[in-house]
Amino acid sequence: MSVAAQTLRPPSRTLMFLEGRAIHELGAFLGALPLLSLAPRGDGHPVLVLPGLIASDMSTRPLRDFLRSKGYAVSGWRQGRNLGLRAGVQDGMVELLQEMNEATGRKVSVVGWSLGGLYARQLAKMMPERVRQVITLGSPFAAGPKSTNAWRVYEMASGRRADEEDSRFGGSLASAPPVPTTAIFSRTDGVCAWQGCREQSSSMTDSIEVESSHCGMGHHPAVVYAVADRLAQNEGEWAPFDRSGWRSIVYPDPNR
Repeated sequence: MSVAAQTLRPPSRTLMFLEGRAIHELGAFLGALPLLSLAPRGDGHPVLVLPGLIASDMSTRPLRDFLRSKGYAVSGWRQGRNLGLRAGVQDGMVELLQEMNEATGRKVSVVGWSLGGLYARQLAKMMPERVRQVITLGSPFAAGPKSTNAWRVYEMASGRRADEEDSRFGGSLASAPPVPTTAIFSRTDGVCAWQGCREQSSSMTDSIEVESSHCGMGHHPAVVYAVADRLAQNEGEWAPFDRSGWRSIVYPDPNR
């Protein structure tokens, strides 16, 4: 991680205040369901969805219900509130991913929101033979821990320092997993510095920019569509997100 990435400042107080729009984004999601129904259907493979800090499976229910309607075998993380890497959390995720893979005989796509996205990347590094792809939503993997407005909450909830990395949990956060990986981010994120939520482009990595709050990212219509689009790709045929046509209006070039 570069010095610049380590010293990224968290979003402004103004952007943090604007996180209240997450409620309206949930309303927009409900209103957009007829249009979202046009998103491609999946092939039924398993999808694990991991919540953000302090959140539980309740926060990801709209996204999980939508993906289930598209034919996927979807599961939440089943560990109550996400209070950081407390004792048993890592083992619980590893066991669940293994269970989903063995029960279906298919690789698991892992979608993680905020802190859940950091977990998703690390699980894929530990178990690449069981993971089909990773999708992160506003996850600050490419920046220092104090590039977010939530680092103090993390320390209080987890009992760990925000800058404490566990080498037994996949190693460096910034390095990309050895599986197709998509990072969804917003420049108006009020919790995490958006620069740290982007992935370097490569043959197996891509970033998608949306106009969203951080707290509403898991149910923002543009995010939900992008997640469905990524999951619908045939295994072994992953390609970067297509921004041609109408998509160029909704999804700006992340490298602009």
